Amino acid sequence: MTNAPMIDGTAEFDVPSVDSPHMRIIAEAVAVIDLALSQMVRRELVSSAEVSDLLLDVRNLLGSAGKATH
Repeated sequence: MTNAPMIDGTAEFDVPSVDSPHMRIIAEAVAVIDLALSQMVRRELVSSAEVSDLLLDVRNLLGSAGKATH
């Protein structure tokens, strides 16, 4: 679903165009996770604040998917 070649610490994501707003939000959440993991995997230690920020970003994206259904 995503394509994340690493060039100088940056990643590009190819999020497919989909009709469902839910699928778009899920694709964005996966892109956020992929980017964070690609940055964190290069380090030995990751702070709990960084992990919390990542989880909050994903939660916000997925929460907006839930609001779209109501």
